[in-house]
Amino acid sequence: MSETELINKCKSGDNIARKRLYETYSRQMMAICYRYTGDKEMSEDVLHDGFIRVFVSISSFDYRGEGSLKAWISKIFVNASLEYLRKNEHIRNSSPIEEWRDVDVDVEEEIEQIPDRVLMEFISQLPEGYRTVFNMYTLEDMSHKEIGKILGINEASSRSQLSRAKSILVKKVQDYIRKHEEEE
Repeated sequence: MSETELINKCKSGDNIARKRLYETYSRQMMAICYRYTGDKEMSEDVLHDGFIRVFVSISSFDYRGEGSLKAWISKIFVNASLEYLRKNEHIRNSSPIEEWRDVDVDVEEEIEQIPDRVLMEFISQLPEGYRTVFNMYTLEDMSHKEIGKILGINEASSRSQLSRAKSILVKKVQDYIRKHEEEE
């Protein structure tokens, strides 16, 4: 079934097409949910809510070529994840972590040595507010002004949370590299 057929059948309420859409995108959308929430159970809640939103609003989707469906669905899941975190006040409850201030942040070469799954695990371990800002800035390519507006925080808070997130990640990367060098 082509992407346009799938969309049209979902728009007409075809449950087989809806199931196919779910099966096609659920793993990728779960990854988005987990990237923002850092928690499997929360991610499953957001996944469920996100697909309800997809099916309710699919009639308004305007196909713009290959990949536009995935982009549209991804945006719904990013927004659903952010809304979940905002609703549960996870974003504002970021704990300050001062001990990371003095970490050397020039670790690009070291990061390339670490498997993607390990990096994603490091990101998932960030405090929720830091993780959210980090994801929005680095993965969604949003500005601090946009992040502040969406999250209801000022730009300086967004910058601060991103800086702290990066510092924590650098420390985790350095620890990982050090540990694996000792094992060799």
